[in-house]
Amino acid sequence: MITLWIHALLLTELFLSSLVHLVYAFYIFSTAVAGDLSQFLFSPSPKVAVHQGFPATTIPNPHTLPPIVLVHGIFGFGQGRLGSLSYFAGAEKKDDRVLVPDLGSLTSIYDRARELFYYLKGGRVDYGEEHSNAYGHSQFGRLYEPGHYPQWDEDHPIHFVGHSAGAQVIRVLQQMLADKAFKGYENTNANWVISMTSLSGVFNGTTRTYLDGMQPEDGRSMKSISLLQFCRLGVIVYDWIDIPWLRAYYNFGFDHFNMSWKKMGIWGLLHCLMGNSGPFASGDWILPDLTIQGSIHLNNQLQTFPNTYYFNYVTKCTRKILGITIPSSIFRIHPLFFIRVLQMSQWRHPSDVAPPYKDYRDEDWQDNDGALNTISMTHPRFPVEHPSRHVVNDSDCKPLEPGIWYYKIIEGDHIMFIVNRERAGVQFDLIYDGIFERCRKHVFRKNPPTLPNEAHA
Repeated sequence: MITLWIHALLLTELFLSSLVHLVYAFYIFSTAVAGDLSQFLFSPSPKVAVHQGFPATTIPNPHTLPPIVLVHGIFGFGQGRLGSLSYFAGAEKKDDRVLVPDLGSLTSIYDRARELFYYLKGGRVDYGEEHSNAYGHSQFGRLYEPGHYPQWDEDHPIHFVGHSAGAQVIRVLQQMLADKAFKGYENTNANWVISMTSLSGVFNGTTRTYLDGMQPEDGRSMKSISLLQFCRLGVIVYDWIDIPWLRAYYNFGFDHFNMSWKKMGIWGLLHCLMGNSGPFASGDWILPDLTIQGSIHLNNQLQTFPNTYYFNYVTKCTRKILGITIPSSIFRIHPLFFIRVLQMSQWRHPSDVAPPYKDYRDEDWQDNDGALNTISMTHPRFPVEHPSRHVVNDSDCKPLEPGIWYYKIIEGDHIMFIVNRERAGVQFDLIYDGIFERCRKHVFRKNPPTLPNEAHA
């Protein structure tokens, strides 16, 4: 009887969680549509779309300031998706030289890093022959002609800012540059990245993945009944139906898996739904990369580079009372995340399953922001801890030193500084103004030029 009650509670929780996520997704989608319709219906005259960053037909002056590239996280979108809605809540308007690429919202960290490279340099996305054969998708993807910053190289490096999984995408891209992993580009190196800033960046995985349906035994397979299974089914059907205007408005990024009804037919759909083919069968999607095991696997291959500046904003909305971790506020946490914060703070790794790394402790992973654990956001820790420094006041870390992960802990949930600017209030401007000021005034690969009659100390 008790077992039946437990299963009933779990199914009820799954139903409510799925419903909340579906309602929130519909809210975001309808907000974007309403914004576009209001511009179309009530604008006194037609508006010409303004390109945030560099116009595709021009090449920026190589002697001007380097661009700042904002990289979205899971379920995110770049400029050109969801109409006029901004993933970074309009932060890209704070600087004239900002790019907001649209990458796969559910594709793997590896695939997204490849897409980001070609978005900037130009050309057709090449996922690599070996990788494509191993995971069963097309080797080539979207064409960027010309690229958004084709002169990108060591002499014209880029500042990157990543939210959530976007931060790990930047790390993988920098490692690919160091490893000269792009065919036809033998001169790449890690110095193409001058700085990297993360907002709630996932560097060491998150226990949220296990709560949503990833198996803690291996960090790659899914539970048969879970939120992620519902997500998997929805994505497959969405891509298979292949409504052009809808996919142009929002795309999960699995075009290179050819899941459209035009290419796979009914039998292909059934194979995908049964888990025999597609990204979810091969594991070439983002959730396995966000488990603790998946992140450790990635971190095994990633370095911290001595000439790159690293700065992380760590979000946290928990506190301890009598040794128990609980949500820190009812009103400052988004309704979508309040229950998630509580769930993550109480999550325990199954006692009958081997821990993801030596000396793992549940209490280290209790503080969180509703999507990521605080321990995961500060700096790369597992399997090897990288050099880091905790920042309380920004003045404590000036001048910045390259090769060190500076991190600052701030109160907020995982989506505090994206999509809805009003939620963050004055902190929104403080955070993004600080990021852009650091990129423009405090981070240099070479010393700034000395003006006539002026000497630098």
